[in-house]
Amino acid sequence: MRPLLLAVMMSLVGTACFADGRFWVVGNRATSRCEIVTSNPVIVGDIWFGDGPYRSLDDAKLARSTIGACPKDNPPAAKDDAPVPNNDAPAAREDAPAD
Repeated sequence: MRPLLLAVMMSLVGTACFADGRFWVVGNRATSRCEIVTSNPVIVGDIWFGDGPYRSLDDAKLARSTIGACPKDNPPAAKDDAPVPNNDAPAAREDAPAD
């Protein structure tokens, strides 16, 4: 029983380690662009779709080029086309009703 428990615990720790270094493609209505982010996107407000995760930045770029909703002339997000950090907390919307 102990070897089974040890194997399960090791697989959970290993899975958490492999979650780092993943990339997602998100559609952003505010900028009319598809961006590559490094954390699981929250689909709310201006973020209207998310696709992924991908294991490498090159895989995410390839996926972005095949998504029909992404503009074909999508300029790089930054100097080296680095992924955009994604905040997990959604931004407040101006058109949202006040509580």
